[in-house]
Amino acid sequence: MSTARQSVPFLKGHGTENDFVIIPDPDGVLDLSAAQVARLCDRRAGLGGDGLLRAVRSAAHPEARELAGEAEWFMDYRNSDGSVAEMCGNGVRVFVRYLQRAGLVKDGEVPVATRAGVRRVRVAGDGPLTVSMGAARLPGGDGDSVTVRVGERSWPARHVDMGNPHAVAFVTALADAGPLLSPPQVRPAEVYPHGTNVEFVVDRGPRHVALRVHERGSGETRSCGTGACAVMVATARRDGLNPVVDGEPAAYTVDVPGGTLHITEHPDGDITMTGPAEIVAEGTLALPGH
Repeated sequence: MSTARQSVPFLKGHGTENDFVIIPDPDGVLDLSAAQVARLCDRRAGLGGDGLLRAVRSAAHPEARELAGEAEWFMDYRNSDGSVAEMCGNGVRVFVRYLQRAGLVKDGEVPVATRAGVRRVRVAGDGPLTVSMGAARLPGGDGDSVTVRVGERSWPARHVDMGNPHAVAFVTALADAGPLLSPPQVRPAEVYPHGTNVEFVVDRGPRHVALRVHERGSGETRSCGTGACAVMVATARRDGLNPVVDGEPAAYTVDVPGGTLHITEHPDGDITMTGPAEIVAEGTLALPGH
């Protein structure tokens, strides 16, 4: 049966202006195609968003069923082009804000199943939310392992994995990255067989940096939570800090175009990210055809 005119509830939210369409689907009955997601995220033909968050009970989703004992809710995250993604740091805060608004969770620690594993979010009233993002991996070791190119300019970059891939490049000025209308070239390509997010970073002060980001499948966005964590780790290693080795936490302020995030790497390797999340609209929509 065609779902071209099927009406479903939706919400719209953002975290540091990284914005998302939220589709509540607790029983996992919706089968959203990549084309439908892309249409909903289109800023002229749809609601507009950097991505889409489908809220499904873990027990009702085949990719999350085995995590149902740890987390009741699964964040089915899609990029704005409709492609599937593992994780979204700003998205998981917005996801929990929705659950809170809907009365589905209470203040305290909320576990959320994602394709990158369970992420735990601390929520208290309408204040900032703190996400336990897990540990970063540096597949290239502690040195620069890849090169990022925009036009005729290139920079060494560090490969950081936060459950999704990142290439972090330090630049003299954020404008050096140009308009970012197309994905930066990253070499060697085999390091990122499924593409990558690319962050361009400048220093703002002691333990304070700013970034621009080109997100895989979405283009340049106003913020990227996993990207901010990857940037924090890359900056800490550049600065000679490694909490797992040092036994002391390292905390950085990371400015994104849409606001500010606070990132801390702890001696056990876990990275926490604190930032805002806001629901700005809700209603019903007619799903576009497949």
